[in-house]
Order: sequence, then C-alpha cells, then structure tokens
Amino acid sequence: MTSPILVTGGTGTLGGHVVPLLRAAGRDVRVLSRRARESADGVAYVTGDLLKGEGLEAALDGIETVLHLAGGPKGDDEATRNLVRAASRAGVRHLVYISVIGADTLPLGYFRAKLGAERAVADSGLPWTTLRAAQFHDLTLKVVRGMAKLPVVPAPGGLRWQPVDAREVAARLVELALGEPAGLVADLAGPKLYGLDELTRGYLRASGKRRLMMPVRIPGKAGRAYRAGENLSLEGAAVGERTWEDFLAERVG
Repeated sequence: MTSPILVTGGTGTLGGHVVPLLRAAGRDVRVLSRRARESADGVAYVTGDLLKGEGLEAALDGIETVLHLAGGPKGDDEATRNLVRAASRAGVRHLVYISVIGADTLPLGYFRAKLGAERAVADSGLPWTTLRAAQFHDLTLKVVRGMAKLPVVPAPGGLRWQPVDAREVAARLVELALGEPAGLVADLAGPKLYGLDELTRGYLRASGKRRLMMPVRIPGKAGRAYRAGENLSLEGAAVGERTWEDFLAERVG
C-alpha cells in the first residue's frame, strides 16, 4: 500500500492546486494545518505548527514523501529546520521544497530566509528536491491591486518580474514529488518579462481604472539588485505558458 504524501501549506494558494493534482494521480494526501479541518475524499488534515515544532511527529507518521509548500513573510528558515529534523527522525525518503528565484542573490530578509530553508533541506541528509519559482500571478495581482488604490501609483524603475501561474508551478511540483529526488532543479518562470509598471497598467486596463503613475527609484542594495535583474532567471529556466494577460482575463476582465 502506498503511503500518503504530506503537504505543508496545503490550504494556501499553491496547495489548493497541488492537493487535487495529487488526488487525481491516485495518491492519498495528509495536510498539515494550524487549524483543525474535517478529512474527506482521500485528504486527511492534521494540526500542527511548523514554527513551534508542534504536531510534526504525528503528521509524519508513516510518511515517505513531503511536499513543503508552507511559507510566510518571515521564519521560513526556522520552520523548515523544524520540519527537517522531524522528517529525519521519521525516515522520510523524499523532501520536496518550493523556493523563490533570487533566494541566493537578493539582500532582503524574505529571500535570506528562503535560502536558509533551502540549505536546511540540502544539508538534512534526506533525499531532496528544490524548485525555485518566480512570483505567482496571484501575488502580482495582490501587489498591483493594492497600489492601484492609491491616487498616484508608484512605478519603481528597473523592477522587473517574470510572473508565473500557480497552477503550472503546482503541476511541476507534483511531477517532482512523484519522481526521484533531483536536488536543485531548473527554475520555473513565466513566459514574459514585465516591468512592475507594465503589470500595473495591465491591471488598470483590465479593471477599467485610471490612475496617475509616478516613477520612483528603489534605494540601497535592494534597488541595485533589482535593477541588475538578480531576481530574474533569464537562462536555463523552465518557462510556463500562461501570461499575465491570460490571468487578468480570467480573474479581472
């Protein structure tokens, strides 16, 4: 009998796509969640807290493959170290982690925590796979929608993104989880490169809004890193198919 796959972050944006794909592949799924939920249709929910290291032993009981999707604005490195320690004790045979393009280059706390999490996975002694992805369309929409509420929308010069569809990232992660451990695999980015001002204008057009836009300069090391494209993966990355325009037509248009 095949053991279930444990998914952390299974109730989030990415997990909402990953879990049904795992079920469609015939796999039972166990989701680690901070809140109690009813289990149904081959998906069992267990309560636990990665940052506190609580509930992990029960969540990992009988698990051979872990898909680690949980993340937040801070603490990803600590949460991942807690998971790795528990997974090692449980004898997990494959740990799959989703990271972000720029984890090893951008001088910002979020990216440093992601890199710390990557290192915890790679140094765990467990067989592992890590995929770095670009910003999801969903996050891009949240950012530009928030800026569009301002009477004058800032347009950071030199800030470029390669937004990717969360469903395509989910499909790649499921493929990796059902395969053999592969280490750090090729990045996954969207099919087009945009300035943040272009992404904002696309949203404004799709939503029928008009706003003044003001160029601004991102200061310091972060600004230099973004202008140098250190958050991008321009060579060797796998590329999705759904564009920002496709996403907007579906969600906003």
